[in-house]
Amino acid sequence: MLTKHIISGFLFGLSVSLISWTVGLILNSILAKRRYYQKLSHLNFITSSKLNRRIGLRYFKWVVKNTPFKYFNTQLKLGPKNKDLRQIRYQMTLAETSHLIGFILVMLVAVYYSITKGLVFGSFVMLANILMNLYPSLLQQQNKRRIDQLIRKLNNVNRDTVR
Repeated sequence: MLTKHIISGFLFGLSVSLISWTVGLILNSILAKRRYYQKLSHLNFITSSKLNRRIGLRYFKWVVKNTPFKYFNTQLKLGPKNKDLRQIRYQMTLAETSHLIGFILVMLVAVYYSITKGLVFGSFVMLANILMNLYPSLLQQQNKRRIDQLIRKLNNVNRDTVR
């Protein structure tokens, strides 16, 4: 019985998390038109690179880079077609915020199912939500910090060449 709740909770969590991506995109496109959206581009839940390593973000990054997930949002890649760091950062903010919206929505679903179906079922819905929504958002925050460093370096180089 416990195994059934674990498996069904995780699979339900995966499917609800996938649906939350679409809902997150829709709600994010509405939010992006608001004045306060710029403040969302500077969210930083985990600033410590040590803590990022402890929670396994580097393994998650490997999974994203080496599985079909790498084809999901190709606008986030730096390359010959995509050189504008500010535009890449903006796309990262869109992806991060969409995942955060999805995370909150699925968290509400997980709480509901924890109460109605049981704590084990709800916990595994939440585990899937963490993997499918929270970790991608944390990865985007980490990548935005790296992009910000690159932008600062390029601005310093450009300032030095003007002098």
